[in-house]
Amino acid sequence: VQLQASGGGLVQAGGSLRLSCVTSGSVSSIIAISWYRQAPGKQREMVARITSGGFTNYADSVKGRFTISRDNPKNTVYLEMNSLKPEDTAVFYCYADRRYASGVWGQGTLVTVSS
Repeated sequence: VQLQASGGGLVQAGGSLRLSCVTSGSVSSIIAISWYRQAPGKQREMVARITSGGFTNYADSVKGRFTISRDNPKNTVYLEMNSLKPEDTAVFYCYADRRYASGVWGQGTLVTVSS
């Protein structure tokens, strides 16, 4: 399984961005896709997760502002981010939980929110 994340950029506070995570390879082994983020000097944290059954969960800090969704025919998971705040600035990563195998990380995409 390979994951390709994209969509980061520079946005003003209050703005929006949509991140994409395209999966390839043995995608049938994936049981969930998560978005994590890591801000400078901080630990990586889970932001949102969507399972193969469509169940979602979010970090409290992003509830009501971020939405995770998937497009199965495109093997893509999205993270729609609205009402962005400077504290959302981080490198965002997608991560695949796999059945009977270790998880896989995608490369990061940088999101910078200016005040």
